[in-house]
Amino acid sequence: MTEPIRTDVLEGLFAGDGEMCALMRSHDWSQTPLGPVKQWPQSLRTTVSILLSTRHPMVLFWGPDLVQFYNDGYRPSLGAHKHPQALGQRGSDCWAEIWQIIGPQIHNVMTEGQETWHEDQLVPFHRNGYFEEIYFTYSYSPVRDETGRVGGTLVVCTETTGRVLSNRRLQTLRELGANVMKAKTVEKACEIATDSLSINPYDIPFALLYLVDTNSQQARLISTTGIERGTDKSPIQVNLTQDDVWGLAQVCQTGQAMLVDDLETRFHNLPGGVWHTPPLAALVMPIAQPGQQQAFAGLLVMGISPCRAFDDEYRGFFDLVVNSVATAMAALTPRAIANARTYEAERQRSQALAEIDRAKTDFFSNVSHEFRTPLTLILAPVEDALADTEAPLFPKQRDRLEIVQRNGLRLLKLVNTLLDFSRIEAGRVQAVYEPTDLARTTTELASTFRSLIERADMSLVVECPPLPEEIYVDREMWEKIVLNLLSNAFKFTLSGTISVRLQSFGDRVELAIEDTGIGIPPDEISHLFERFRRVKGAQGRSFEGSGIGLSLVQELVKLHGGSIHVTSQVAQGSCFTVSIPTGFAHLPNQRINASRTLASTAIGATPYVEEAWRWLAEVGDGGDGGDEEAKIISPSSPSSPSPRIIVVDDNADMRDYAKRLLGQRYQVEAVEDGMAALAAIRQHLPDLVLTNLVRAFFTVKEWRCSYWH
Repeated sequence: MTEPIRTDVLEGLFAGDGEMCALMRSHDWSQTPLGPVKQWPQSLRTTVSILLSTRHPMVLFWGPDLVQFYNDGYRPSLGAHKHPQALGQRGSDCWAEIWQIIGPQIHNVMTEGQETWHEDQLVPFHRNGYFEEIYFTYSYSPVRDETGRVGGTLVVCTETTGRVLSNRRLQTLRELGANVMKAKTVEKACEIATDSLSINPYDIPFALLYLVDTNSQQARLISTTGIERGTDKSPIQVNLTQDDVWGLAQVCQTGQAMLVDDLETRFHNLPGGVWHTPPLAALVMPIAQPGQQQAFAGLLVMGISPCRAFDDEYRGFFDLVVNSVATAMAALTPRAIANARTYEAERQRSQALAEIDRAKTDFFSNVSHEFRTPLTLILAPVEDALADTEAPLFPKQRDRLEIVQRNGLRLLKLVNTLLDFSRIEAGRVQAVYEPTDLARTTTELASTFRSLIERADMSLVVECPPLPEEIYVDREMWEKIVLNLLSNAFKFTLSGTISVRLQSFGDRVELAIEDTGIGIPPDEISHLFERFRRVKGAQGRSFEGSGIGLSLVQELVKLHGGSIHVTSQVAQGSCFTVSIPTGFAHLPNQRINASRTLASTAIGATPYVEEAWRWLAEVGDGGDGGDEEAKIISPSSPSSPSPRIIVVDDNADMRDYAKRLLGQRYQVEAVEDGMAALAAIRQHLPDLVLTNLVRAFFTVKEWRCSYWH
């Protein structure tokens, strides 16, 4: 009789929401050598609890049979071939193909009680349907039971396959690049190339390098590695006008690399490099002829390891190998020698531009960081002062500090945006993709704008029905996407409706934010997501803006594997649609439910909404603000000797500040744009017009022409 699945013992020991916690709760442990959970020693329970509570990959082998436990962090290393049957399985059964490697290591720990350390250890096993080359850095530590004897072995490990492969391939490319450029002839370059490739039989079990004659009729084998010359697998001369064993003629005709994936039936006893299994596939690649797009200098055949998947990284490595060989050949042509100085000048120019770009990115990153600290020290005391009920501020002081707070938050938003851009360019973005109720999150974010939009006599429509599944997003990034698009919609919509809709379409979800605003001219749409790009002549609630909000949105959407597009008609409105895939296969595995070590740049909805409230005030005060602050009288009037000034600025806080600053000595009328300023000038000629020319609606010349007409 098996023990019940749901018991206090199970719930306490295997508590948690992870996959392995659930599997351990449902596993029938009475059918394993360990017996029912209630019979387990406390030392085993404690170790299993520690294993389940950490994200670092861990495996535990317990008892004489070395029964296996592992956590969520280790699960991906098992692939689809071993999981989930590996749970509760004897170690020797689970790891039969590599037990000769790890079996003695575990035996030494169990008998001698000494920990061991293995760095970048090759541990090949069947993981994804084939015998795979895999590397781990791991330690074996003894776990003692209640008697003081070694009861089990705890394995703490990290898979390092990606790093080992990258380093090995990079070393191959370095050797190839350094050696092949020493050649004095094309034939010698071919020989050096295959010699350099021979140092990496793991990734290139064999290689054949052919040169193509000038009329592309014949290919001549120059050098090989891992395979003898002149066999049925390596013919010395190949007629490119007829079929051949490697498909060289086809590659010459199409100009495209060709994957030959039937080597098992096409050839016998192909060399496998360091592997016992012969390669199943090879790639035949053309080597470009310098200065000629349709002709090829040579052809390179490279065997593919039977123990690695031929993925994008592997293919990219082969591309770089061919590029190195092609570069060496190009350097040996008369034209290349004649143009060497031009190439070197261009290289130095490109290097200088890259250095400038790196310096710009570093500058933005450093400046953004340096701004954040003083901004925090400004905003925090201001926040405390505004919230202080024991020593409340007088109204005038409160008004002044509220201006400081509003504009400080606005500056912090801009600084954080620049910091986001610098991290994206430097490849230092630390996204944390978590399963999220996207409908609820989007609804809550949109609702922060509701009172603002309704105050503007507009409607906000939010249609975000529950989705079939949770969506993996970085919640801070999603917040910025939604808030930037909503803020943009409100800024350029003066009446009507703003709609927020979230829908599921099979393998993706779409967020559509639509408005009845001023629209976007057709010739501007293709430039809309460029940095620092602003639509010329767009008349929204404010002329302010850095021109980087939509560009940031596009970058954040791309980090989710998604896309954004816009449809718009002038004077009718615009619709921005964000589409992101469901699931998490498209996302970096190491960033799923990861931790964030860099400082967060999220600031919530408040700065966006507060800034938008000021736009509402700007549209509302128009050119009447001066009537409230000072009576408008002609300077020549004997009853009012004070000079009259018109202040033109699209920022409401700046207009208020200018009126307070100048109002005691002058008659001040503050307006928000050039049209209002022109109307005020025509009504009463001022002594001075004070305007921000960067934000001016008209140029000075246009003002003069408009006034005199």
